Amino acid sequence: MLEFVPVSAVAMAHFASAAPEAMSAAATAAGASPTTAWWIWPVILFITTFIIGILAVLGGVGGGVLFTPIVGGFFPFGMDFVRSAGLIVALSGALAAGPGLLKRNLASLRLAIPVALIASTFSIFGAMVGLKAPDHITKTCLGITIIFIAILFLIAKSSEFPKVPGADKVASVLRISGIYYEPTSGKSIEWTVWRTPLGLFLFIFIGFMAGMFGLGAGWANVPVLNLLMGAPLKISVATSKFLLSITDTSAAWVYLNSGACLPLIVVPSVIGIMLGSFVGVRVLTFTKPKAVRWIVIIMLFVAGTRPLLQGLGIWK
Repeated sequence: MLEFVPVSAVAMAHFASAAPEAMSAAATAAGASPTTAWWIWPVILFITTFIIGILAVLGGVGGGVLFTPIVGGFFPFGMDFVRSAGLIVALSGALAAGPGLLKRNLASLRLAIPVALIASTFSIFGAMVGLKAPDHITKTCLGITIIFIAILFLIAKSSEFPKVPGADKVASVLRISGIYYEPTSGKSIEWTVWRTPLGLFLFIFIGFMAGMFGLGAGWANVPVLNLLMGAPLKISVATSKFLLSITDTSAAWVYLNSGACLPLIVVPSVIGIMLGSFVGVRVLTFTKPKAVRWIVIIMLFVAGTRPLLQGLGIWK
């Protein structure tokens, strides 16, 4: 019979003293001044991720796609810690925003579930590959992919309310359709999707890349759901955010199992992203679809430029 052994006060004190040392070690290894107080970086992380949380909901992307290039580029932490925290941050933001998006009938379960089953499965394989692939190759490919998607959004003619001739056979069988109220126009919008088989096929690669890059998958979810399958932009953004709570969970376990997780980086980041996501959900409801479209475009360009320049060795 197993007996419960309480943790001693000495062990707890050792953990408490070791945490700041771990933060200082991570910062010093990345080139930061060893004289900087360890608690300054968690405070700055909290403020930064709070802002990222708001913008991530509006853009329908996981916080990780912004967290990793921003924190990795401007904070003195090793990329192994940042990359692991990026997935957890994206996951936390999605979990915080998900209930509100479902309550407002913006995130569609009928659209999300079949996509999530495919993407989450292949994100596990992607995470395994990403831990072994050279950083400069993955960053270059990621940057090119995100910028290409941003260009597609920029030249799209009807991404806010795409014209869908009718649901295809797969969408009809899965009953992927819905209706939501658009407060900016005062009308109820009915929607459905088409080209569903191709969309589901692409989520194989989206899931794989999400796990491989460790940045979530919102940057690819929205274009496929909106531009290819024809879901309205708000539905695509909200469903993408909900999808991250499933896809990123699968990939995150692979990174956690590798030991690349520092609580003093993850905890303030998670709290900041969750609080920001709560605010972002409220803002999304009353934001005009055109404004959301431009937010998505700007965020994709910013998020794509940084890893591309890093991968090419231009911006270290």
